[in-house]
Amino acid sequence: MGERETETQDQDAADARAQQEQVEEAKEEMSKLEEGDPPEKLEDWPDGKAKYLTYGGPEGTAGYDEGPTSKLGPSSLEHHEDGSVTIEGEPVDNPEDYKTDPVPGAPTSAGDEGEEEED
Repeated sequence: MGERETETQDQDAADARAQQEQVEEAKEEMSKLEEGDPPEKLEDWPDGKAKYLTYGGPEGTAGYDEGPTSKLGPSSLEHHEDGSVTIEGEPVDNPEDYKTDPVPGAPTSAGDEGEEEED
C-alpha cells in the first residue's frame, strides 16, 4: 500500500468520525427538544442535521401514542374536507381547537401553489 493510499484512508476515517460526531450532536439536540413540549413555530424547530431526524426517534421504536410523539396530539385525529374533525371516528365539539395557522408559503388548498397573493 502506498503512502498516498494511506493518507486517503486516514482522511476518509477522519471524515467518517466527524460525520458521526455531527449525527450524535443532532440526536442529543432532538432528545433535549423531546423532553419539553414540541415547538409551536416552524422557526423554533432545529436546523442542521437535527432537522432530518424524526421527532420521537426512528420509526418502529415506539407507537405514535407513546413517548414524545404523544405530545403532538392523538394519532386518530382526522381533518375532513368539510372542515370537521374527528378523533377515533367521533366528531369533536369544536374543530377550531385542532387547527393551526398554515405554514407561510405552503399550499392551503387544492391547486394553491403556495404563492403569496399580489395586491
